[in-house]
Amino acid sequence: MAAADQSAKPAGVWPTVKPFVNGGASGMLATCVIQPIDMIKVRIQLGQGSAVQVTKNMLANEGIGTFYKGLSAGLLRQATYTTARLGSFRILTNKAITANDGKPLPLYQKALCGLTAGAIGASVGSPADLALIRMQADATLPAAQRRHYKNAFHALYRIVSDEGVLSLWKGAGPTVVRAMALNMGMLASYDQSVEFFRDSVGLGEAATIVGASAVSGFFASACSLPFDYVKTQIQKMQPDATGKYPYTGSLDCAMKTLKAGGPLKFYTGFPVYCVRIAPHVMMTWIFLNQIQKFEKKVGL
Repeated sequence: MAAADQSAKPAGVWPTVKPFVNGGASGMLATCVIQPIDMIKVRIQLGQGSAVQVTKNMLANEGIGTFYKGLSAGLLRQATYTTARLGSFRILTNKAITANDGKPLPLYQKALCGLTAGAIGASVGSPADLALIRMQADATLPAAQRRHYKNAFHALYRIVSDEGVLSLWKGAGPTVVRAMALNMGMLASYDQSVEFFRDSVGLGEAATIVGASAVSGFFASACSLPFDYVKTQIQKMQPDATGKYPYTGSLDCAMKTLKAGGPLKFYTGFPVYCVRIAPHVMMTWIFLNQIQKFEKKVGL
């Protein structure tokens, strides 16, 4: 009996951790493909020009390797943030479906699950997100202000050493809000679109996944860019000669941005942001679908 109980334990653990492992793996694979576009997006938000101008300047001045600057932080971010958000979203929706007697969830319940999963993921992944933004923005700073982080772990060590442990969550407020908006758009629209394309339109599995992923990517971009813009400004800001920061917080940043540039200022770089977010979302879902199919094939 003891041997039987011991052999049953892994079977009980794996179904619980599988959504987290699958989510993190799919997000990391997608990041490897999307990292150059993400780098261009950050530079545009920092005011370095259009996508074409930024790309030309980066190639001419810094070389092709700069497009993958911060990749280690990006992978660490996915290993924490996406692992937590996709895993918790699937756990939350499964519990909600059980409470709903196995019936499909209405859109508002999916949105609530997405909001909650986004908050959980962002809280876990905020340190890696800060390291990623710092590494991507470093070359845009004056030479005397550059931090010269070697990799994500060196960045985290330096941030703790120079600024204290709590600085790892600098900008965590807008990061969490942005993640809640993104995941509400991404996760709820994906599940809803899968049901629509599969049950109402009658598309096959591959077309359903691709179509739902595209819809998910668009809504994730549209919902999250204003919060992403504020988050980026907060995380990359530097004090002036008197030690004063340009913004006192995310709300102050949002109000000053609105006053200076109007509502559309928050959508600076939207085409590139959409091109970056939507394919990443699409590839995350596609990779996740392929991982799940492989697990079924091998009996995991």
